[in-house]
Amino acid sequence: MGVNPSFEGDSVDASVTLDDARGFFNKISSRISSQTPAGSCNIKPTEALLLLQNYEESRQGWFWSTDALGNLTYITDSIAHVLGAKPAELIGKPMISLFRKPVDSNASSRTLPFILTKKMKFSSLEVQAANSTEECWLSISGRPYQDKFGNFQGFRGSGNDVTAQRRLSIDTSRLAMFDSLTGLANRASMSKKLETTLLAYQVQKRACAVMLVDLDRFKQINDTLGHPAGDALLKQVAERLLKVVGQSGEVCRLGGDEFQIMLPDTDDRGVLGDLASKIISSLSQPYSVEGNRCIIGASIGVSISPFDGLTSEDIVKSADLALYEAKGNGRGRFRFYSSGLQQAAEDRRLLEEHLRDAIGKGELELAYQPIVNAKTNIVEGFEALMRWNHPERGQISPALFIPIAEEANLIWDLGRWAIQQACEDAVKWPGKARVAVNVSPSQFANDLFPAVVDDALGASGLRAERLELEITEGVFMAENNETHAMFNSLKKRGVRLALDDFGTGYSSLSYLQKAPFDKIKIDQNFVRGATEAGSRNGAIIAAIVALAEALGMETTAEGIETLDEFELIKKMNVSHVQGFVYSKAVSNKELVENLEGGHWVIEPAGPAHHRNERLSMYRKVRMIHENHVYSIVIRNLSKTGALVDGLFNVPVGTNFVIDFGDGQLAVATVSRSSGNQQGIKFETPLVSDGNGGLCTSRRVSPYLIAEAGLEVPNLPAGYVPTKKIEKDSLSLPAFSTVADWEATKIKPK
Repeated sequence: MGVNPSFEGDSVDASVTLDDARGFFNKISSRISSQTPAGSCNIKPTEALLLLQNYEESRQGWFWSTDALGNLTYITDSIAHVLGAKPAELIGKPMISLFRKPVDSNASSRTLPFILTKKMKFSSLEVQAANSTEECWLSISGRPYQDKFGNFQGFRGSGNDVTAQRRLSIDTSRLAMFDSLTGLANRASMSKKLETTLLAYQVQKRACAVMLVDLDRFKQINDTLGHPAGDALLKQVAERLLKVVGQSGEVCRLGGDEFQIMLPDTDDRGVLGDLASKIISSLSQPYSVEGNRCIIGASIGVSISPFDGLTSEDIVKSADLALYEAKGNGRGRFRFYSSGLQQAAEDRRLLEEHLRDAIGKGELELAYQPIVNAKTNIVEGFEALMRWNHPERGQISPALFIPIAEEANLIWDLGRWAIQQACEDAVKWPGKARVAVNVSPSQFANDLFPAVVDDALGASGLRAERLELEITEGVFMAENNETHAMFNSLKKRGVRLALDDFGTGYSSLSYLQKAPFDKIKIDQNFVRGATEAGSRNGAIIAAIVALAEALGMETTAEGIETLDEFELIKKMNVSHVQGFVYSKAVSNKELVENLEGGHWVIEPAGPAHHRNERLSMYRKVRMIHENHVYSIVIRNLSKTGALVDGLFNVPVGTNFVIDFGDGQLAVATVSRSSGNQQGIKFETPLVSDGNGGLCTSRRVSPYLIAEAGLEVPNLPAGYVPTKKIEKDSLSLPAFSTVADWEATKIKPK
């Protein structure tokens, strides 16, 4: 409490302060004298006052004192100004009025009012200044003092400004819990939060979903534009994720181009599928980074606790398997976890090994789907579609092995073989039909690709204008000089260029102005449902056709299967049609036979109207009726129903529950019945599983299954159901034969 000129003019407060100060500094003087050799130091109170006044003025610390009522009797000049007042204005005010009331202190912490009331000694108590213009934190220490009779007189203490240290501590803590680039929670923070949430939800029997998001083709942006551009892109990705997810969940960056989303109290796979689709759509829109237009994509794996795991480790592992499946099946899609994914991952690994030798062993061949003039019904070209005849597994769908080839960097070899084989086949066809070959973005980005085209044309003798290269919008993900140079190089060779799957990815009119396309292919997603009332797909198709005509390009509508779709397409002046309404893909031998006269005319044929897409399959499931369980087989499946067999003469109107496994139960009613086959209709439509399949929107919690008395392998150890039903009432022997069915005589409810 040094000699402060601003206080000496105040007769009352200054006298109190000066008396306090003299007593305080007399003690300091005595202590100094006792710690030095006799006669070597004899500091006077006034000198001690000057010494500590210099300390105050250095702003390294400050002093304060109160009376017995807790009102200030002294405060250092510099800190008074920090508190938004002059020293004289603060003297006589309650000490506690200078600081904000803590809002986040726990119940066991001792606050300043409590300490002053209890007359306790305290040290390094951090408080926030109440009236400072900027956020200010102070560390204060103090102890009570008495007069010579032992009567409590107040507190004396010191303090220092710890704002900088506190900010540093907060920044350090933030760096430990948040990603420094995007500001999102980091892996450690999300892992801790997910673990805590799942532990609590086990007790409360609540659901929690986890999404793993992996960016597609991000590495190419990093490699072509540099890491600073990649970092800027990641920031924009984080912003889009936060906007799409909103308040429904929490987003974190795991590192690199991987993100994780936690969605508490969410288990509806219809809702989750919609959210995943919105995320993929949002992240796939073009970005502007340092003057460059960049396009990436995203794949998502989804798992839900408690169905797919209970611990944070298990649920993240499940989501990771689902993500691997999504990326392995073509990227740009989402996938829910299922118990078969582990086996699927192993199957894909084996297929990758076999695919490496498939070309050399002659297991690959090309099939050709006709591309037909919509006005004349004359075949004018064919799209080459790769087929793999596996020696053990038979025909393997391109939807399965092409993504494997891309993941394993085999697509270059497969693509080169496809162009060479297509040219060799086409040059032998009667007439002048063109052949179209798909080109992947990785092929297009390779400087050696024009040489592959030259080799194929040169070796086969096929004229360049009969070769059509189908290129997807993915080649424009990072528009640069190399992209334009590749287009110019190919066009100089005289080959035709078609823009495939237009409208489904990164559609932009800007690249149609620059890229020399001869044709736009309208994706089948726009054709599906175009004839339904209220659909906008027809308007979109009309706009694409008008755009193509204005640019002097042909149009081909893909995936036309029904006559009503075909008629709609014709009315909109689409020039060419490709789909089952004309023909499926045929072998090269069958193609040559049909082109024998130089022309192949196909009359359109097929169903009159589109119906919900049905997936053909042979899948064994359980059908539950009252307390009986039957084994049946699903032959085909749609969102609204299925064709099943395995039971005999089931009455129309019979209600069943179909158990698809993994907690998927669907209530269904028999809508038609003939012999051992039944058509069933679901009470609640199925939803997309993100991978071309279907699943139930919700699943039955394993806790409820346990309550029914059935064993559930992934429940916590020691979990005891609150209610238990005898197993025998739910697990009677399954009936699947005609004799069994006749014996049970199930009647409709």
